[in-house]
Amino acid sequence: MTTGDAVVDRLVAAVGRGDADRVEDLLAAGADPDALDGSTGLPVLCRAISANDKPVAEALVRDGADPLRRLPDGTTPLLRAVEAGSPALAWAVLPEVALYPGPLREELLDHARRLAVIDPETELRRRTGLPGPAVRTRHEDESGCGHERLTLGGLTLGDAHAAFLTALEARLRLRTPFAELLARALTRPDRDHEVWAESALVLGARLDDDTWSEAARLGHDPDPLLRLFAADVLLSTVIADAQRSEPALQDRALAFRPWAEREPDTGVLSVLLNGLTWTSGPETEAIGLAYLAHPDPLIRGWVPELLDCEEGVLRPGGLAAVLALARDPDPGVRERTCSWLWHCKGSEPEIGDLLVELTHDERQRTRAYAVAALALRDDPRCVAAEHRIGPLQPGTDADALPLTAVWWYQRRHQEQKDHGWPPTTLDGRSIPRAQE
Repeated sequence: MTTGDAVVDRLVAAVGRGDADRVEDLLAAGADPDALDGSTGLPVLCRAISANDKPVAEALVRDGADPLRRLPDGTTPLLRAVEAGSPALAWAVLPEVALYPGPLREELLDHARRLAVIDPETELRRRTGLPGPAVRTRHEDESGCGHERLTLGGLTLGDAHAAFLTALEARLRLRTPFAELLARALTRPDRDHEVWAESALVLGARLDDDTWSEAARLGHDPDPLLRLFAADVLLSTVIADAQRSEPALQDRALAFRPWAEREPDTGVLSVLLNGLTWTSGPETEAIGLAYLAHPDPLIRGWVPELLDCEEGVLRPGGLAAVLALARDPDPGVRERTCSWLWHCKGSEPEIGDLLVELTHDERQRTRAYAVAALALRDDPRCVAAEHRIGPLQPGTDADALPLTAVWWYQRRHQEQKDHGWPPTTLDGRSIPRAQE
């Protein structure tokens, strides 16, 4: 065996194991990213794609693997990635040249459109000749949206082909009709599914009055599923407004108020309240307070984010609401309230005592937020409470928790002591000496 053959074998083995780090090391050492897998005669990129292995496929393409290489069956690695039904995988290997006007783009669009209407399980039965049922597993991306992957007879297909088509059409500036995007969303009636989410995001990003009006009209439909999609489109528009600093943001967000007041469906109402969090003021707070005793904890959890907290000061009704929500019987409501207090930095004395209570909460995330909120308020009780956070539980995303707040509190006070500065909070407000 030659040295080159050994390198290829090592690359094929690393791709087969899904070892992206080893693949990158071998590529950096000179391995050919277009090397052929001896067992199939196909490029190793095809092996990564068939395994739905985005990190490995990405590494190979980044180092020069050709996703447009024509294969013996007439397809390309890119077309196979689109066929896999995982949008993230397809975008990871899609080269910019495939989006330029011409035969490659037309082939890509035709392929995506054909796949967008297939039923993955039926397609797997056709390919394998097996009756099924397929094994289903859920896969999520960084945003929390995801799709199902179906496996039968050793073959796997995702069910998010329509999401890729929707995103591709938007990228190519093709204006897909509202009704068509709605129809795609309804094939996967789940807000956390990529097909539904992509349709709502693409429509929301249009920021035009026609799309807004069409969604607003749909908001009066008797079918709660249609109203849910309409609410998602409007929410996506408000978020897109905010990201682009559009002046229409406040007016559009205010349009959620009358709808929220009449909406009977909890799922739709939750989306509308989310939209209202992009506004502020007494009227928005009044709507939030109206749901303080709502029977669904999902709805009660939005109330803190609808409160008016100007410069860290709560109105009397808002303070009473926070005190009640932080002692809510539902742990999720308590966590969301405590997270909001961490951001709001309410200055009322009752808030400090409440946060100390929450450092004993059953949920680790709530305890971490409470300790951090105390530290941001420059409350010395944060030091003694820090140990109550405890060792991070398995699966906890440490980056999502404010775990260094007490360290910054202690450093800030040490510097103040060393230089003789008066104690201040992080936003520069002086702290009475009595609190030291």
